Amino acid sequence: MKTKVVVVEDEPLLLMMAVEIVEEAGLEALEARDADEALLLLERVAGIRILLTDIDMPGSMDGLKLARAVRDRWPPVEIIIVSGMKQPDADELPERGVFFSKPYDTRQLSDTLVRMAA
Repeated sequence: MKTKVVVVEDEPLLLMMAVEIVEEAGLEALEARDADEALLLLERVAGIRILLTDIDMPGSMDGLKLARAVRDRWPPVEIIIVSGMKQPDADELPERGVFFSKPYDTRQLSDTLVRMAA
Protein backbone atom coordinates (compact mmCIF):
# COMPACT_ATOMS: atom_id res chain seq x y z
CA MET A 1 0.00 0.00 0.00
CA LYS A 2 1.35 3.43 -0.97
CA THR A 3 1.91 6.16 1.60
CA LYS A 4 -0.80 8.83 1.32
CA VAL A 5 0.20 12.49 0.93
CA VAL A 6 -2.23 15.42 1.04
CA VAL A 7 -1.01 18.07 -1.42
CA VAL A 8 -2.49 21.54 -0.74
CA GLU A 9 -1.98 24.11 -3.49
CA ASP A 10 -4.42 26.65 -4.96
CA GLU A 11 -2.52 27.21 -8.24
CA PRO A 12 -3.62 24.42 -10.64
CA LEU A 13 -0.29 24.14 -12.49
CA LEU A 14 1.72 24.04 -9.25
CA LEU A 15 -0.72 21.48 -7.83
CA MET A 16 -0.18 19.27 -10.89
CA MET A 17 3.60 19.59 -10.55
CA ALA A 18 3.56 18.77 -6.82
CA VAL A 19 1.26 15.77 -7.38
CA GLU A 20 3.63 14.52 -10.08
CA ILE A 21 6.62 14.77 -7.68
CA VAL A 22 4.68 12.85 -5.00
CA GLU A 23 3.62 10.13 -7.46
CA GLU A 24 7.09 9.82 -9.01
CA ALA A 25 8.40 9.25 -5.46
CA GLY A 26 6.11 6.20 -5.35
CA LEU A 27 3.52 7.78 -3.04
CA GLU A 28 -0.23 8.40 -3.40
CA ALA A 29 -1.24 12.06 -3.81
CA LEU A 30 -4.57 13.40 -2.55
CA GLU A 31 -5.34 16.88 -3.90
CA ALA A 32 -6.73 19.82 -1.92
CA ARG A 33 -7.08 23.41 -3.11
CA ASP A 34 -7.28 24.95 0.36
CA ALA A 35 -6.97 24.16 4.06
CA ASP A 36 -10.65 23.24 4.43
CA GLU A 37 -10.40 20.58 1.70
CA ALA A 38 -7.21 19.27 3.30
CA LEU A 39 -8.85 18.95 6.72
CA LEU A 40 -11.81 17.09 5.19
CA LEU A 41 -9.41 14.62 3.58
CA LEU A 42 -7.57 14.10 6.86
CA GLU A 43 -10.87 13.49 8.65
CA ARG A 44 -12.28 11.10 6.03
CA VAL A 45 -9.32 9.18 4.58
CA ALA A 46 -7.50 6.73 6.82
CA GLY A 47 -3.73 6.41 6.77
CA ILE A 48 -2.59 9.84 5.58
CA ARG A 49 1.06 10.15 6.58
CA ILE A 50 2.30 13.42 5.01
CA LEU A 51 0.93 16.94 4.46
CA LEU A 52 2.56 19.02 1.69
CA THR A 53 1.11 22.54 1.81
CA ASP A 54 1.68 25.95 0.30
CA ILE A 55 1.56 28.87 2.76
CA ASP A 56 -0.37 31.39 0.66
CA MET A 57 -3.85 30.25 -0.29
CA PRO A 58 -7.46 31.41 -0.07
CA GLY A 59 -9.89 30.14 2.52
CA SER A 60 -10.23 30.05 6.27
CA MET A 61 -6.52 29.58 7.03
CA ASP A 62 -3.09 29.74 5.42
CA GLY A 63 -0.65 26.85 5.20
CA LEU A 64 1.10 27.68 8.48
CA LYS A 65 -2.18 27.64 10.42
CA LEU A 66 -3.15 24.42 8.63
CA ALA A 67 0.19 22.85 9.57
CA ARG A 68 -0.30 23.77 13.24
CA ALA A 69 -3.86 22.39 13.18
CA VAL A 70 -2.64 19.12 11.64
CA ARG A 71 0.20 18.86 14.17
CA ASP A 72 -2.35 19.29 17.02
CA ARG A 73 -4.99 16.87 15.67
CA TRP A 74 -2.82 14.31 13.87
CA PRO A 75 0.59 14.37 15.61
CA PRO A 76 2.12 11.48 13.57
CA VAL A 77 1.55 13.25 10.21
CA GLU A 78 4.78 14.61 8.73
CA ILE A 79 4.58 18.16 7.38
CA ILE A 80 6.27 19.90 4.45
CA ILE A 81 5.54 23.61 3.93
CA VAL A 82 6.38 25.45 0.69
CA SER A 83 6.20 29.09 -0.36
CA GLY A 84 7.49 31.42 -3.01
CA MET A 85 6.48 34.48 -1.00
CA LYS A 86 7.41 33.91 2.63
CA GLN A 87 10.33 32.46 4.50
CA PRO A 88 8.81 31.47 7.86
CA ASP A 89 10.89 31.76 11.01
CA ALA A 90 11.87 28.49 12.65
CA ASP A 91 9.41 29.14 15.49
CA GLU A 92 6.54 29.45 12.96
CA LEU A 93 7.07 25.90 11.72
CA PRO A 94 5.35 23.07 13.58
CA GLU A 95 7.50 20.49 15.33
CA ARG A 96 9.29 18.29 12.73
CA GLY A 97 8.01 20.61 9.97
CA VAL A 98 10.24 21.09 6.93
CA PHE A 99 10.24 24.21 4.71
CA PHE A 100 11.06 24.49 1.00
CA SER A 101 11.28 27.78 -0.93
CA LYS A 102 9.63 27.89 -4.35
CA PRO A 103 10.75 27.09 -6.88
CA TYR A 104 11.83 24.05 -4.92
CA ASP A 105 14.43 21.50 -5.90
CA THR A 106 12.33 18.54 -7.05
CA ARG A 107 15.04 16.01 -6.12
CA GLN A 108 15.34 17.41 -2.58
CA LEU A 109 11.56 17.46 -2.17
CA SER A 110 11.27 13.91 -3.50
CA ASP A 111 14.05 12.68 -1.19
CA THR A 112 12.32 14.32 1.80
CA LEU A 113 8.99 12.70 0.90
CA VAL A 114 10.61 9.27 0.58
CA ARG A 115 12.42 9.71 3.91
CA MET A 116 9.20 10.77 5.66
CA ALA A 117 7.29 7.85 4.16
CA ALA A 118 9.84 5.28 5.34
